[in-house]
Amino acid sequence: MDLAFDRDHIWHPYTSTLNPLTCYPVSRAEGMYLYLEDGTQLLDGMSSWWAAIHGYNHPVLNQAITEQVGKMSHVMFGGITHDPAINLCKKLVEMTPAPLEKVFLCDSGSISVEVALKMALQYWHAKGKPKSTFLTLRHGYHGDSFAAMSVTDPDNSMHKLYKGFLPEHIFADSPECGFHDEWNESDITDFKTKLEANLENIAAVILEPIVQGAGGMRIYHPTYLKRVRELCDEHGVLLICDEIATGFGRTGKRFACEHAGISPDIMCLGKALTGGYMTMAATVTTKHVADTVCSGEAGCFMHGPTFMGNPLASAVANASLSLLLETPWQEKVLGIEHHLSQLLPQLRHLDCVKDVRWLGAIGVVETYDSVNVSTIQEHFVKSGVWIRPFGRLIYIMPPYDMTEAQLKQLIDAINNALVDLM
Repeated sequence: MDLAFDRDHIWHPYTSTLNPLTCYPVSRAEGMYLYLEDGTQLLDGMSSWWAAIHGYNHPVLNQAITEQVGKMSHVMFGGITHDPAINLCKKLVEMTPAPLEKVFLCDSGSISVEVALKMALQYWHAKGKPKSTFLTLRHGYHGDSFAAMSVTDPDNSMHKLYKGFLPEHIFADSPECGFHDEWNESDITDFKTKLEANLENIAAVILEPIVQGAGGMRIYHPTYLKRVRELCDEHGVLLICDEIATGFGRTGKRFACEHAGISPDIMCLGKALTGGYMTMAATVTTKHVADTVCSGEAGCFMHGPTFMGNPLASAVANASLSLLLETPWQEKVLGIEHHLSQLLPQLRHLDCVKDVRWLGAIGVVETYDSVNVSTIQEHFVKSGVWIRPFGRLIYIMPPYDMTEAQLKQLIDAINNALVDLM
């Protein structure tokens, strides 16, 4: 593998061309493991950025994509439809909470958010009350494209340098009550105040339900989300739930919003949708929102990606969702949660550890100081695991089939790295 060319010419995510981070040459992946070119086996604690929920090289998913490629790899979705997309959308309508029933397929999680925001804007335009401001939460993260960045925390996120160029939206204080804490009603006060003070301008509320991901890996109380839904209903405001990271079982529910017993007006889906095989996302909404959007001046929703409804992605997504539904996924995820609840508290005694937290197949270690990614990554690889930290957060989101022994290997590797390096 030509690593020199890679270092000199390929720009990897969130890296500098002046001082590139070491890239490890993966030659294949199987089950829970990545294999480097030299044969080194790495237990994957990241599900390849939370997407490969079934692990790697799964025979069911391999068969689905192989069969589809022999029929057609891609056709435009404008004026054409096909069984892979129809069957996928049937599953999404069945899986997502009522009254969500209109599915817009798109390319990636960031674009799913873009689509959701555009739906909200067109909704109010069609009603003759144009609104262009969104209310969201601090410490949130919604993607790397421009509209998605504009509703990502402007001060505490990786996109703060774009502040002043992006549209300026309204940010409420993020929830302080943890998932297992006693609920404090004052937690919703700032959100309520900002919502009611800006009703004339707010097109929608957008947030990550229960778990704020790349903005801080914060896990908050379900009652907060319940109160948000109640306030949106009271004031006639659309609610967008970004379930890109939390959807398809990651938190122990099919979708994280179910922890609060609520349904949004628009839901963003991605990451695990195809089981990590291909890029694909979806934005699902209600008949009321969809029909209102289409009753406006344009007469349709003004968005249409080139690779929308791609047959290969649709086929493997359909197979991935079938695999999820036909296996005891919840038992597996709750088993991971139980093991994390036993293993992670053991790290609290370390002086460098500020907090540990977990929910479903999500485990987080927060340190007082930022980690040196290059140094700790090398330590993890030498320990036979693949964990990719950022800032002060070392977290794992493993595939759902991970065993107790494998989870212990991941947590032991984190413990040893913190002892040796911090």
